[in-house]
Amino acid sequence: MLDILIVDDEPSIRDSLQGVLEDEGYHPAATGSGESCLELLRKKAFDVVLLDIWLPGMDGLDVLQKIRELENSPEVIIISGHATIETAVRATKLGAFDFLEKPLSIDKTLILLKNALQAKKLREENKDLKKQLAPKTAIVGDSVPMKALRQQIQLMAPTNGRVLIFGESGTGKELVAHAIHGQSLRTDETFVEVNCAAIPEDLIESELFGHRRGSIPSVAEDKEGKFLKANRGTLFLDEVGDMSLKTQAKVLRTLEEQNFTPVGGDEPVTVDVRVIASTNKDLEEEISRGNFREDLFYRLNVVPFSVPPLRERKEDIPLLAEHFLKEFSGRYGRRAREITDDAVEGLMRYSWPGNVRELRNVIERIVIMNPTIVRFDRKHLPPLVYRDGSRRSGDFLTLHQARSAYERDYILKKLDENHGNISRAAEVLGLERSHLYRKMRALGIALKE
Repeated sequence: MLDILIVDDEPSIRDSLQGVLEDEGYHPAATGSGESCLELLRKKAFDVVLLDIWLPGMDGLDVLQKIRELENSPEVIIISGHATIETAVRATKLGAFDFLEKPLSIDKTLILLKNALQAKKLREENKDLKKQLAPKTAIVGDSVPMKALRQQIQLMAPTNGRVLIFGESGTGKELVAHAIHGQSLRTDETFVEVNCAAIPEDLIESELFGHRRGSIPSVAEDKEGKFLKANRGTLFLDEVGDMSLKTQAKVLRTLEEQNFTPVGGDEPVTVDVRVIASTNKDLEEEISRGNFREDLFYRLNVVPFSVPPLRERKEDIPLLAEHFLKEFSGRYGRRAREITDDAVEGLMRYSWPGNVRELRNVIERIVIMNPTIVRFDRKHLPPLVYRDGSRRSGDFLTLHQARSAYERDYILKKLDENHGNISRAAEVLGLERSHLYRKMRALGIALKE
C-alpha cells in the first residue's frame, strides 16, 4: 500500500483528503505543521507529501528544502491558495514535483498523485540501475597511470568542460566517459552515446541532429537527434575522428552556439549538452592531412585524457582478470572462480593487441567453456594467449619439452577452432577420438565436462 502524507493547517482539508485517498486505496497520514511533518518523515518512509505552503511556524518552502535533504526523499506536491509565479519557480528549483491550487480539484489531485508516484518509481529504478551498472563501469587498476586517471576524473568531472579521450581501441575510453558523467553535476540526466565510426556518412547528420518529416526519402516521421536526447545531460561522441568534414562543421556550430537546426527544419533548437569525445587516431596528424577540422579539435580538446594500452600497465592484469572472473561467474550463475598464479603469468606475458576488451572477452570465454572448473590454470587459456604467453623455443631444456609444447599448442588451437568439440577436432587432427583424449590428458589439457 502506498503511503501519502498530507501537511495542511486546515483540519477540513486534511480530513477531506484523507477520506478520498483511503477510498482510492492509499494509506494516508496527516499533520498540521512543517515541524511535525519532518518528524514523521524521519520515522517512516512516505511515497508522496502533499504540502501546503502557508503553515504556522516553518513555511512550506523551508520544509520542502529540508525534505530534499533526506535520504530517499518522497516526491512533494505543493498546495497553495495564494501561489505566485515567483513562488512556483522557487518551489520547482527546490525540487517540488508540481502545484495544486486551492480550492482543490479531487480529479486533478488524484492525477498529480499518480504521476508523482510514477516519477518516484522511475527515480528509484534509476538508482537501482546505477548500482547494478557500477561494477561494470568501475575503472579497475592500481598502476600509476590508472591512479592518475581516476584523480583527473575526480578533479574535472564536476565541471562542464569538454573532454577529448585518446586511446587505442579496447582501452576503455567509453568507461572513462561514463565515469566522468557519473561524477558530474549532470549525473541524474541522460548519457547518450554515438559511435561515429558505425553510422554511414549519409545518416550521421540525421542521427546527431534529427530530421523533419519528408526531408529524407521514405521516412514519413520526425526524428529526434542525439543532441536533443542528451539535452541537460552528456553526449559521448565515440571515435569522433571518423566523422565527415561536413558533419564536423555542423557539430562545431552547435558547440559554439548551443543550438542547431534539424535536417529539413527551419527553426533552431536550443540545447544544453556537455560533450565528451574519444578517438583512437592521432587527430593532429589527421588535421595535417585535411581529414579533421583544427577549430573543432580545439573546441573538443579543452581537457585531454589519455587511456594507456594494457601492455603499458600489465601490473593491472591480475586485478582486471579477477574483476571479470567475478562478473562473468555471477552472470552465468557459476560458483565463485579462482585463477592460478600460473594462468595470471600467462596472461601477463601476452601482448594484448585488443587491450582490456580482449582480456574481458578471454575471461568470459574461459568461464563459458569450462562450466565445472573452479580453478583456472594456464592450460585453460585460449590457444592464442597461451602460445604468446608460453616460453620461447630457446627456453626449453629438451627436445621433448619443445615437442610437447608444440603439440599442446596445436591441439588447443584445433579445439578452439571447433568450439571445444572433441570429435570434430579429432577428425581435423587425423586422430581417433580416444587417442585425442589420451593426448589431452598427457599434455594437461582440461577435458570439457
